[in-house]
Amino acid sequence: MKKRHPDQRKSLFREYGEALAIALVLAFFIRTFLFQAFTIPSGSMLETVQIGDYLLVNKFSYGVKNPLTGAYLIERDGPRIGDIIVFEFPGDPSIDYIKRVEGLPGDVIEVRDKELYRNGELVREDYVQHIHPTIMSRLDNIGPVTVPDGEYFVMGDNRDNSEDSRAWGTVRRSAIHGKAWRIYWSWDSKAMRPRLNRLGHKVE
Repeated sequence: MKKRHPDQRKSLFREYGEALAIALVLAFFIRTFLFQAFTIPSGSMLETVQIGDYLLVNKFSYGVKNPLTGAYLIERDGPRIGDIIVFEFPGDPSIDYIKRVEGLPGDVIEVRDKELYRNGELVREDYVQHIHPTIMSRLDNIGPVTVPDGEYFVMGDNRDNSEDSRAWGTVRRSAIHGKAWRIYWSWDSKAMRPRLNRLGHKVE
């Protein structure tokens, strides 16, 4: 059996090391600036997003952030009405939440008997669900409130089972990770099987 020369072995190890380093740098770059994976543990966005959905979030949607400071290196247009975003929970930045943007800076938001009004006009929301309500009626009537500059009013699609801006206020733009993009995996914990029909599904 032909033995490798020590220099050949060193060269081989070096190639593997370089390939691994490049892969790690690419993974860091992609996760920091382009896409990041998140899982959904609650039902606040039913039926749009299911419990057990695993999402890819487009972090470039609203700009490029400095990973150390969170400040924008490149700032693009902010979230639009209807965008589903993932962000740091205002009450605890270590926790990530997912909600739909319902109010932009300067908008006047009001909820009357569960109905959403934006700038005095009733908003038709075909995606809103009322499933197994657990949130008290204190959130059925709020406002009117004006969304501060640089912040966003967000709500869950499962309106009766969502703690959101009605309860804890608006979300700062700097706390937003990005826009939910696609489902790359989905697991039904009750049936103990994957939801294959949801793979690749666009989140909207």
